[in-house]
Amino acid sequence: MDFSTWVAFTAAFFVFAASPGPDNLTIIARTVAQGAASGIAYGLGTVSGILIFLTLAALGLSLLAAEMGMAMTVLRYAGAAYLVWMGLRLWMVPAPPPDVGTRRSGQGHLAGFATGLALNLGNPKMPLFYLALLPHVVHAELTLRQFAVLATTILGVEVIVIGGHVLLAAKARGLLRVPAILRRANRVAGTVMIGTGVAAAATR
Repeated sequence: MDFSTWVAFTAAFFVFAASPGPDNLTIIARTVAQGAASGIAYGLGTVSGILIFLTLAALGLSLLAAEMGMAMTVLRYAGAAYLVWMGLRLWMVPAPPPDVGTRRSGQGHLAGFATGLALNLGNPKMPLFYLALLPHVVHAELTLRQFAVLATTILGVEVIVIGGHVLLAAKARGLLRVPAILRRANRVAGTVMIGTGVAAAATR
């Protein structure tokens, strides 16, 4: 893989990662509602799912992943149900003071990570993305060196994308000092989570 091909892959993946979609909206919503650590935890789950599919592609199993319909469906519905449940909670519970909302337990972050992972593993478009893109990047089976380069590139892009979304959302959260405003923000975030969960469940 030459430099120009790497640049083309980086640009294509950046557009893919940064474009408005359920994952980025959920990262923003979780950060606004629960703090930066919650958004980062979900983002780490999405990145893990992406790297798992890259690993499957490196092993030549991307086509098999695309055909694992039942397992992917179960994962997608599980992640979607959790997002809807979290969205409903944000609508129903009183808005805590901003400093309280940022203190999340490790279990809560683990659940956020698992949701991001499940939704990405259950996304039928993910293996198709690699099936469509990778042949134009490596033109053959992935070598260990090519895998390392692509994985590092993906991680670098996601650090920028996820970090940027979390930073912007955290700054917006820092402005939420009035309980009524925070309550409205939580309800907006809850609506985004519910909509994301419904959209994920409806994905074919």
